[in-house]
Amino acid sequence: MDILTVIGYLGGILIGVSLGLIGGGGSILTVPILVYLMGTSPVVATAYSLFIVGFSSLVGSINYIKKNRVSIKTAAIFGLPSIIAIYSTRKYLVPSIPHTILTIGDFTLTKDHGVMILFAMLMIAASYNMIKKNKNDLEDEAAPQKFNYPAILLEGIVVGTLTGLVGAGGGFLIIPALVILSKLPMKMAVGTSLLIIATNSLIGFLGDVSNYEIDWSILAIFSTMAIGGIFIGTWLSNFISGKKLKPAFGVFVLVMGISIILKELL
Repeated sequence: MDILTVIGYLGGILIGVSLGLIGGGGSILTVPILVYLMGTSPVVATAYSLFIVGFSSLVGSINYIKKNRVSIKTAAIFGLPSIIAIYSTRKYLVPSIPHTILTIGDFTLTKDHGVMILFAMLMIAASYNMIKKNKNDLEDEAAPQKFNYPAILLEGIVVGTLTGLVGAGGGFLIIPALVILSKLPMKMAVGTSLLIIATNSLIGFLGDVSNYEIDWSILAIFSTMAIGGIFIGTWLSNFISGKKLKPAFGVFVLVMGISIILKELL
């Protein structure tokens, strides 16, 4: 095992720490770690990321379920269209994308480059959500729950397709949608989002099992590291304010996203 692979596995711990400490964000680093440190191809890395993110989110949601901070009804209404979208994307759409997407003169955009650029754009969008002050963090009062069904259906399809393409959970899209479209209080939205991400990601991964040769040893070790990191992050949250660290982590994700775009294009 070379030094970059060891660093990659240690990165799994940091991803879990982030999930436990600030409630999200860390999973968006899974694909870059798998690609640039562990030498996994981008498309397969998105498949591995779905399993790792899904399993980690499932473990993280248990604490919220115990505290009754998960709305099963909301998860079912939002999750159904996104589950169908992510499975279809992983099973049929991703394998059908041609190896060479675009050629202009000497520049060739391959499938692997396209996946990483799209992923980097998602990182930049997620970083904005982490850096900006979110008023919803301060608003956690229960209100009569109402469902905007057409908007929820559309949002679920968009989130499922995007998650399927890049292998990230999409929590930064799901949480605002649950707060705005389902009128969930913030803490309930976070817990419900984790359950939706877990279900989406793991079912999406099932669409990959027959398409790619899966290295289960990598998944087992990386997932174990990430879950261990979640417990470390949860413990650290008793002493460190996750909300104060979130903007700084957002800046780091922003720099990473820009760096990936430059690397893939240049």
